[in-house]
Order: sequence, then C-alpha cells, then structure tokens
Amino acid sequence: MDSFKNEVRDHLVATYETVHEELRNGIQFIREAWVLILLLLSLIVFVILLAKPAPPTHVLMGTGSVGDSYEDLAKQYADYFKKNGVTLELEQTKGAEENLHRLKDRNDRMQAAFIQGGVVTSREQAQGLQSLGSVGYEPFWIFYRNDLFDFDSTHRFEFLKYPISIGEPGSGTYLHTVRLLQLNQLELTDNFKTFSNKDAVEAFKNGTIDTVIMVDGLESENVQAMINDPRARMAGFIRAEAFSRALPIYHVLNIPEGSLSLARNEPPQTIQTIAPTTNLVIDPNMHPAIQLLFLQAAEKINGGRSFFSSYGEFPDYKESIIEESEIATNFYKNGAPRLMEYMPFWLAEFFHRMLILLLPLVAFAYPILKAMPAYRLSRVRARLNEIYGALKLFEQELETQYDLSQHDAYLKRLDELDKRAQKLRVPRTIVSEYYTLRTTIDFVRNLIEGPIRARNT
Repeated sequence: MDSFKNEVRDHLVATYETVHEELRNGIQFIREAWVLILLLLSLIVFVILLAKPAPPTHVLMGTGSVGDSYEDLAKQYADYFKKNGVTLELEQTKGAEENLHRLKDRNDRMQAAFIQGGVVTSREQAQGLQSLGSVGYEPFWIFYRNDLFDFDSTHRFEFLKYPISIGEPGSGTYLHTVRLLQLNQLELTDNFKTFSNKDAVEAFKNGTIDTVIMVDGLESENVQAMINDPRARMAGFIRAEAFSRALPIYHVLNIPEGSLSLARNEPPQTIQTIAPTTNLVIDPNMHPAIQLLFLQAAEKINGGRSFFSSYGEFPDYKESIIEESEIATNFYKNGAPRLMEYMPFWLAEFFHRMLILLLPLVAFAYPILKAMPAYRLSRVRARLNEIYGALKLFEQELETQYDLSQHDAYLKRLDELDKRAQKLRVPRTIVSEYYTLRTTIDFVRNLIEGPIRARNT
C-alpha cells in the first residue's frame, strides 16, 4: 500500500514539475520571442478584419400581392430558413416594380424578392441587382366567361371588346400584358381594367369583368380559383412559338387536354401558353452564406418535378439581363460546399468561414512559427556569446594588467558575469553550451584565486 502511495506521489510530483517547467519555458519564450509573437498577432488581426462577418440571423424578403404564387413559395423558403436557424421575414408588396425599387435602395432592409423574368428589360435597369437564378415558370393564363362567347371560334381579338383585367400597374401581369398588346400594335381602351389578381377573381365572380389575364404560377391561389370556377374557360396562345421568338424571355409550355381538371376536361383540348420564369433577385450586398442558403432552399423546394418542369430543371440561370451572383455561378458549377451536406447550416458556415480565415493565416504564420525555435536559440546564444565576450576581455585584462590588490573587485566582476549566466533560461538543446560557460567562469575564478592560495601557502 505504501509503495502504491509513493508511486502516486511520484507521478503527481513529476506532473507538477513538468507543468511548472513548461510554464516557465513558455514565459521565457514569450520574453525572448515577443517581436515574432507580436508580428503573428498583428497578422491574425489583419486577416480577421479582411474576413467576412458572420451571416445575419434575420433577412427580409418581398412576396408580392395577396394570393399570388410567391406568397406560398416564400412561406416554404421561410420554413427552410427557420430549420437552419435564420428568420426569413416576409413582407407583402404591390409587385415587381416595388420589389425592384426597394432592392436597389441601399437604405431599405429588403434583400430578396421573386421577380418575373422580362420585368427588367435593360442593363441600366438591372444595375444594383443580382440574380440567384430562376426557380420556376409563370405562365400566361387567360380565362374567359364560357357562357358569353366561344374564344376558339371567334376572332382572336374579339374578347378585347369585353371588360378584361390586365393586372394592377407595377405588377408583373400588367407589365407583360401591356408588352404583348404593344407587340400586336393594340392600344389600351376603357375595357382594360387594372385590378390586382385577387380583385380580378372577385370581379369575375360578380360579373364586373368577363376575361382575366394573370401571369402567375399554377399553385397560385388566384389561378386555382379561376381553374376551379365552372364559368371560366382557359384560352391558349395559338401563336406561342411566334411570341417566344419575338421575345426570348418567354418559354412555350404545353397544357394537355384535361390536365387542369379531369372532371371538367379542362382544358378541352391541348393548348399552348407562354411563360417567363420566376427569378430570385437579391441585393448584391447579401451575405454569401445567406445566398447559399437561398440556393439550397431553391434546390430543395423547386428542384423536383412539377406540372411544367422536369426533375432538376430548377434552380437554374435562365435570365440573362440581371447579372448572376458569383455565389450562384459557383453553386451551379460545383454545388454547395461539402460541409453543408453533413452539418447544420450555422455550423457548416462557421467552419467554412474559419477555413477561409485560416488558410491565409497559415500561409503567413507558417514561416513565423517555423522561425520561432531558431529565433529563440539565436537569442539565447547571443546572450551566451555576450557573456563569453565579456569574460574573454576580463581574462585578457588579467593577463596584461593583473593587480593583486584588486582581487576582491575581480571576484565581484566575475560573480556578476556568473549571475548573468544563471538568469538565462536555456533550451535543452544547448544546455551543454550553458554549462561550458559556467565552467569557463569557474576556470577564470581559479586563475584569480591561484595567486592568493600560493601566497597563503
């Protein structure tokens, strides 16, 4: 039992002595290499200042008008963000025009919005915006009152004689409809009503209007209300290909017979329509990690097979007017960073940011860290050499100007050199050099005390 206690005590003493020795060496190292350590800390501060800050935990996104497809889609994005520890606040707007204006305003908190392709028509108009790509199609829907006239058997523009909703000013529906009317050299008349899509559905139900035009996703509450209204019938674009050639922003989509309602056989025959894409547009100052989160959400929510798109078709960059974000370009080329496939967003983003921070830091720090041991050795050797130099001069003085009456003064000078040597904290690799110095000091001391011993004998 006693031997066990002794063994434990020996281990504890050894541990204490080791820790004490390492701490002493560390303190001494800091004293000797403080210049290099200061330089390294300066580099760390410099790299941290260059590194991007942590991503925000709160982002504002515009959704558009009530009942539009953007409303439900944005809620899905908000749910995805919530699972990843970020709050995506949704705010209703009047449509594309307001969203674009607010995204360009650097004093506005809004940083993202869904914008229909083709709403931005020039590079000048696209300045101050970036795109994360397209996430779906937004078809033209033309619904007419089936008990009023037969759209397929009448002249293609006869329905314009009846009250028709073309969307409220500033909305994507209004902008696209006016563009197509101009393309056909048609002018706006009193028959064109500027209702919001939601108000247009109500106006159709109460008979205020007879035709509704919407540019919106199939999942839209307003589109679904018109599809399920037994008094409404959908008209197709008989010149869809011509429109898509005249305006390449439009994609030709097929709606097979009965695909919208098998029970009502809606549409009664396969028809074509045209569609711009839904684009995820952002403020260019949006944090790269939040951009990645939007892209991952788009891949999860919009990447599957839908009524109009095939599996994996979205997200994709299909709009060439608004500049694509570099983050999106890299995402479409290489996918999300590997870390985000195996870790929660906040943790993966932290490690990814730290990796970006540490790589240049290591590049700077490696030569400094590598130089530190040699720097310390050179510093200690320099001090040893200083004492050696002083000792050599002292020895030469004794050889040429020895004065027995100065015996005590000689010993005092030698003791001072010895104390300087004793204060040195010497690395183990040059301990032999240290003790050689101490031995040399003793050798000179013996030279001084030799005459005194000879005199006494």
